Amino acid sequence: MLWGRSDFEQMRVVAQKGARLACALAVLWAFAPALPVGADEVLSDRIGINRVNLAWLSRGDQERVLNEIAASGITHVRLSLSRPVDKSIEALEMADRRGLKILLEIQLGNKDYYPAEARSRTGFGRIWDVQRLSDLDLDLYRAQLRPALRRIDELGIRIDAVEPGNEINYSAYNGDLVVYEKPGRQTPRNVSEVANRSALERGLDAYVGALRITREELRATVYSRDTLLISAGLSDVGTGEADRRGMERLEPGEFISLLRKRGIDALVDGYGIHVYPGRKDDAALARYVTTLLDFCRPEGEGKPCWVSEWGIANTALSCPVDDREREVAVRAVRRSFAELMEKGRLKAAFYYDWDTQPVYSVWRCGALSPAGVAATEANSGGAAR
Repeated sequence: MLWGRSDFEQMRVVAQKGARLACALAVLWAFAPALPVGADEVLSDRIGINRVNLAWLSRGDQERVLNEIAASGITHVRLSLSRPVDKSIEALEMADRRGLKILLEIQLGNKDYYPAEARSRTGFGRIWDVQRLSDLDLDLYRAQLRPALRRIDELGIRIDAVEPGNEINYSAYNGDLVVYEKPGRQTPRNVSEVANRSALERGLDAYVGALRITREELRATVYSRDTLLISAGLSDVGTGEADRRGMERLEPGEFISLLRKRGIDALVDGYGIHVYPGRKDDAALARYVTTLLDFCRPEGEGKPCWVSEWGIANTALSCPVDDREREVAVRAVRRSFAELMEKGRLKAAFYYDWDTQPVYSVWRCGALSPAGVAATEANSGGAAR
């Protein structure tokens, strides 16, 4: 999830035609039954879109967004289990009713998972204050997760995959990693240089405990007992950006190694990773993707990866949208993804984002942009067109 996202409502221009379409679709989808999941669908590669934090919207806006996503031909969506949890579950029901397959991100920043006396790590006003994973109370986590999953089950919802946590290798989302009061000095290049390694290690232990609980609670459900479990999507922020911001981070490959030493491979079906390569030529984009995803392996040799977020910016916000350059870059990344999928090293790719981040969003001017089509179309012969 990108740091410093601004509110999309400040820039989004919705055409009247798009609004009328959404209203008409609301009637259609309200009565549409959820589609059954066959074995072929369960095993296929997932190509989807992010629309996290739907719980923050009104019911009408939740329905409008999900109508737009479903009407655009998208089949898979990454949603959040965040506070308020009841509204998160309402959004899951709406998505399920529209036949959308759900990757559910469990937001570990939920204060209900932590003791009352736990204090957030400060971001010194440059970034939000966040909870420390080392403070995660596993009993509280189970006590909150169990009724949420039971409610989802009572509604007949089958979750396709669950992803507890987000970018826990980066101080923006893991309070055990430090934000410097003043940027300027070098941030860690490996775990031995982390300011509070003992806290980080305790947090890793707690995280693996949360994965174990999530697996147990999913198996206690009826509809999601065989749901796939994916580790938190890790940030790909580089050392240069981390130094400029004064924010600790660890390389995804090193972070996965730390989790593997704690037995993560016995719990998860895949490793989550985020990919934000920036604007590069096709060859450079391919190198970026293959280098970043070097630790992803076919089942039996390790674990495949799930790209739970990836995106390329288009800063042109006017309508009609000019998405030509971004579309070229998106198709180059999709080709790299398709090659990894053919080798069994990558199982899913969810573009970030639908409409909340102005420069990354693909819902532009009341329609799915050309880059959005390229990002979300199904693989064809192992590759996007």
